[in-house]
Amino acid sequence: IQQRQDRPPFAILFLNNGSTMMRLGQIGTKKNVISSNMRSFSSSSSRSSALKMPAFEYKPPKYEGPSFDQVMKTRKEYLTPALLTYYKNPIMIVDGKQQWLFDEKGNRYLDMFAGIVTVSVGHCHPKVTKAAIDQMQKLQHTTTIYLHPTIGEFAEKLASTFPKESNLKVCYFVNSGSEANDLAVTMARAYTGNFDFVSLRNGYHGAAGSAASLTALHTWKYAVPGDFGIKHTLNPDPYRGPFKADDKDAGKKYAWHLKNLVEHGSSGQIAGFVAESIQGIGGTVELADGFLKEAYEIVRSHGGLCVADEVQTGFGRTGTNFWGFQNHGVTPDIVTMAKGIGNGAPLAAVVTTPEIAKVLTKRIHFNTYGGNPISCAMGSAVLDVIKEEQIQKNAHEVGNYIIAGLKNLQRKYPIIGDVRGKGLMLGVELVKNKETLQPANEETAKVFEKAKELGVLIGKGGLYGNCLRIKPPMCVNKNDADFFLGVLDQSLASL
Repeated sequence: IQQRQDRPPFAILFLNNGSTMMRLGQIGTKKNVISSNMRSFSSSSSRSSALKMPAFEYKPPKYEGPSFDQVMKTRKEYLTPALLTYYKNPIMIVDGKQQWLFDEKGNRYLDMFAGIVTVSVGHCHPKVTKAAIDQMQKLQHTTTIYLHPTIGEFAEKLASTFPKESNLKVCYFVNSGSEANDLAVTMARAYTGNFDFVSLRNGYHGAAGSAASLTALHTWKYAVPGDFGIKHTLNPDPYRGPFKADDKDAGKKYAWHLKNLVEHGSSGQIAGFVAESIQGIGGTVELADGFLKEAYEIVRSHGGLCVADEVQTGFGRTGTNFWGFQNHGVTPDIVTMAKGIGNGAPLAAVVTTPEIAKVLTKRIHFNTYGGNPISCAMGSAVLDVIKEEQIQKNAHEVGNYIIAGLKNLQRKYPIIGDVRGKGLMLGVELVKNKETLQPANEETAKVFEKAKELGVLIGKGGLYGNCLRIKPPMCVNKNDADFFLGVLDQSLASL
């Protein structure tokens, strides 16, 4: 067995013929040896034979649909040109199972991005799939003007995931995170009688209605009028912001800017404040310690409600808690969620207290597809799987394992400026200079492409496009983590 001296402790070791791989510390343990019996790849594949994927039993059926060229032609001719396509040479995904995706040629990819943080318990999870099929065969749609058992059962189950003392128990079901955040703004304004709303710079809350105005990344904003009354405060970013992680008072200093904005940029009375527990599209940015607790106190002292955007951080993804806001020691008045709630179903929700929820009875509130029986059946099944398969625990353990590996890579490659996140909500920021923090966006793009060539799909984000977003289906295991870390190591080495 050959071992490079500079390879970190998590590293994958290979027999000298490259046919078998095992994790350090498992050498000589037969049951932990990873089989090299894998699907063959097309001859055009540029994947290195030195990095073998973990064995996976599922073999997708032969693809017999439209060719790649036909699909690309149709997309270009009939779909909006605004659609984003990853990679210089795009891939066509036609099958998926658990944490693995397959293209039309049968090539297998480790999915470390989960359909933009949406596939929570694994692609085509049998329990979630069965719930959808069973419900579809009974009743597909009625709307909430009629009683149906599925929506109420799901709401009760969802409400049980919140701390009992929070009184967060009333659910409004919608179809997307944008809708959920837009509804939260309406609800807060109607309840408080105030209008101004505050969000964080670098935050992302959607691309429609008030949610688009809450978003504070110029790359996502068109030069058209937005919802007036939306204000953005200084982002409590302990890496790029003026107050760094080593400043024990950073949270309070960032909170001062929020207070200053409310006192000088509004009537002094606001409707609310919204923040992601960890910023997602903005580059997996963790908020400065103590900031959110200070911010909630300020907002409530000025008449506002506090909204936790859990679209990406909810459902156990941070590992330590079911909801991201719990990591900050706060209790919001309204919680918005989407993505992982349905494992890919068009499902989202707003959860609040009975008192706040009652305000919408002043007028008619209705959403045609909100609470659709199929979506709710899938959402209910997702909650069951998270509990039965200990998904949150897995996110914590595998997430910590990946974080340790990423920090080892950070010590090896100076281009890694920051490793951050919790559980399986992780980010790696690449910079050209650790003093100026000049974004290494071109290098990030190269790593992003190389990882795909080697069989790993990751996300890319941040305002400058220099952050790798690592947010896989939460069923990934440590063998997958080893493969991912080995691929990332080789991708960084190729720069």
